[in-house]
Amino acid sequence: VGLVVEVSNSPAGIRIEQVWAAADVGPVLDPVNFENLVQGGVVWGLGHAMNCEITYAGGQVQQSNFHQFTGMRMNQCPAIHVQAVSGTPAGRIHGIGEPPVPPAAPALANAIFAATGQRVREMPFARHVGFA
Repeated sequence: VGLVVEVSNSPAGIRIEQVWAAADVGPVLDPVNFENLVQGGVVWGLGHAMNCEITYAGGQVQQSNFHQFTGMRMNQCPAIHVQAVSGTPAGRIHGIGEPPVPPAAPALANAIFAATGQRVREMPFARHVGFA
């Protein structure tokens, strides 16, 4: 899966505007489900890159539930454009599952660099930049 992330930078912070995702999965049997899986994986990956963090104190996890482990909020979700790319020999079918998650962080880091000139190399990125 390849991702390109577009962000805008304002006094309110970085806003993720759009994401383009391309995945080589062979023939897509269910296009709607394929698009939903890719979009969900992108949102999950971006949310983790932005502000998901598990911290410990005295050997104990400090987050007890999602109110303390925040992912991406609906108002932060960008438009996500999904394209299936077929570079796989005919007849070979692959799943999509979680492959959209890992490239989200580096794609977002590169977009932040392009918009601000600041390299972000440690997650969660919210430690280093503000998000709108």
